[in-house]
Amino acid sequence: MSDDDSIFGPLFSELGRNRTLNEQVEHPGRNTFRPLPKRFYKEAKAAPLDDGFTVLLDGRGVKTPARRSLKVPTLALAEAMAGEWEGQGEKIDPRTMWLTKLANTAIDRVEPRRDEVIADIMAFAGTDLICYRADNPAELARRHIAYWQPLVDWAAETFGARLRVTEGLTHIAQDEDALAALRSVLTGIGSFSLAALHNATTLTGSAIIGLALLRGRLDVGQAFDASHVDEAWQAELCGEDEDEALRLATRREELADTARFFELLGQTSV
Repeated sequence: MSDDDSIFGPLFSELGRNRTLNEQVEHPGRNTFRPLPKRFYKEAKAAPLDDGFTVLLDGRGVKTPARRSLKVPTLALAEAMAGEWEGQGEKIDPRTMWLTKLANTAIDRVEPRRDEVIADIMAFAGTDLICYRADNPAELARRHIAYWQPLVDWAAETFGARLRVTEGLTHIAQDEDALAALRSVLTGIGSFSLAALHNATTLTGSAIIGLALLRGRLDVGQAFDASHVDEAWQAELCGEDEDEALRLATRREELADTARFFELLGQTSV
């Protein structure tokens, strides 16, 4: 291992050590770090690596915190990650390197335990946001149907997952056939997309909205609006709370970053 390689473990391991998967794929701006190291390279660029692509810093390959090669499946993603490294100033700040962080997560945290990640997403599917509708007030109930029923129909048509819906918050068990259909979809998703899908699912509270973002059925704005119908309704009734508005703006930014990761993987297709 070169001296330059040794910096990558300490630099990014703070993002994943002893944390749940949800925290591991959380936006880097929420994390705190040790003093930032000085930039030690002049040039960052994308380059081929075996059957994928990587980032070279002055000709040396970047490593993940677990000392694996930072190999990604598309040139577009590698070039965007190289842009993150190239865009660093006198010091290296991982909080500005979302794509690199999520790629690290996919390699070090998702690939070795795919079954756990899939199970976590399936837990959301079993109690998916879009399946629990209000029965009153009438306008909120109408909005739930308008935003969510097309997604329920899309899941049935696209994946064969016919989800049950209900009014109120009382748990409704989903048919095993529907859950099995969704689980089959998840097992066919690559680890990079799976890492981003987990992030989208936790941000929206819905595996179906996450899948719709992945497949291009929804754009970022549509996915955010569909997952925050209740918050928008509450803001209309009571006025916008400054802290809540900031929280939602941060969440929307995180969702946009996740969608960009999907796009760079070439995964967004209806």
